[in-house]
Amino acid sequence: MDTMGRHVIAELWDCDIEKLNNMNFIEQTFVDAALEAGAEVREVAFHKFAPQGVSGVVIISESHLTIHSFPEHGYASIDVYTCGDIIDPNVASNYISKALGAKKSEVVEVPRGIGPIKVGKPKVEAL
Repeated sequence: MDTMGRHVIAELWDCDIEKLNNMNFIEQTFVDAALEAGAEVREVAFHKFAPQGVSGVVIISESHLTIHSFPEHGYASIDVYTCGDIIDPNVASNYISKALGAKKSEVVEVPRGIGPIKVGKPKVEAL
């Protein structure tokens, strides 16, 4: 199947709480994950919330990597989107999961740009 890109969406559970709340660690992890996957890093922006949590994005030539962490739940939601077929977003996603010490994860890969999706009128069913 020809696609314009691949989008990995990962739910990471039972992560290291200290790491989830460490903006510098997360930022470096995401840059390293992009490089490990062979991506070209363009821009980096991360924000530390009070009292806890980190959100951020690494813009790559091939698209992006993002995170929002919830240290109080040991949880992080991440996504890695890469255009083309050269960079495997799973490489970066797996790198991040290991770095954050996730003990459980749910990962979905969505092909992007496979063509127009025909959306019809929603069906209304009578009760």
